[in-house]
Amino acid sequence: MKQYLDLCQYILDNGEDRADRTGTGTRSVFGYQTRYDLTKGFPLLTTKKMFLRPIAEELLWFIKGDTNIKYLVDRNVRIWNEWPYEIYKKSNDYQGETLEEFVEKIKNSDADSAFVLKYGELGPVYGKQWRDFNGQGIDQMQKLLDSLKNNPDSRRHIICAWNPAEVDNMALPPCHSFLQFYVSHDHKYLSCQLYQRSADTFLGVPFNIASYALLTEMLAQVCGYEAKEFVHTIGDAHIYKDHFDVVNEQINREPLQLCQLKLNKDVTSLFDFTIDDIKIDDYNSHGKLVGKVSV
Repeated sequence: MKQYLDLCQYILDNGEDRADRTGTGTRSVFGYQTRYDLTKGFPLLTTKKMFLRPIAEELLWFIKGDTNIKYLVDRNVRIWNEWPYEIYKKSNDYQGETLEEFVEKIKNSDADSAFVLKYGELGPVYGKQWRDFNGQGIDQMQKLLDSLKNNPDSRRHIICAWNPAEVDNMALPPCHSFLQFYVSHDHKYLSCQLYQRSADTFLGVPFNIASYALLTEMLAQVCGYEAKEFVHTIGDAHIYKDHFDVVNEQINREPLQLCQLKLNKDVTSLFDFTIDDIKIDDYNSHGKLVGKVSV
């Protein structure tokens, strides 16, 4: 995935240094696009160790329409924990618990407990907008499935997570905010373009690439297509200043052969996929690289 390393290098060489909401500081460029040919392998980054399971679990959580971290915490997926914890720290119920103690309390509480319902909830984030846009019962995912199957040449194969009416009620406004799908003229291939308004290039982008490539593959299978291309268009592509060293280390690593995605071919409905239906073969990578999340 040289495309990704080129993005990192471009930001370091051409970006402008900016203050940001988190106080960490970034180097940023505005407007960048990469393309990934899904027929040549699954784009799970090889220049650092990646794990597909948390990526897939988050995607399944989106597809369910869930917005509470309880589902993820129960599966030891940590990617959303910091945001509700920061909200909890500002509440009168906060008693000095660490992030780990907060997460354990979520894990050890029932899904319908007052604590989970109040402090595990992220607001109307991705899953809510995908399955019940604006709280009006508009199921964008079902509409997408219907249009891909019944009107493949449409230019309206779209899912939008950015909802101005509800964005202020979200723990984190959608970064990957707009999806469009494209069926080839021979009705054989399905491609996806993501518009991402804000992209943490070291921590977030590798995750986002794999997530939406996976969604494209899943949609292709249940709609009778083959996945062809994932196009990633980014608004503010940035590297946090405390990631500069680790990004430079990654850039100096040589990309390895891409792995192969293996979906359970017996699954015919997008809503029937489970984590056991999603596998990869022949994944090889360089070692783990670590960077702090800026919240």
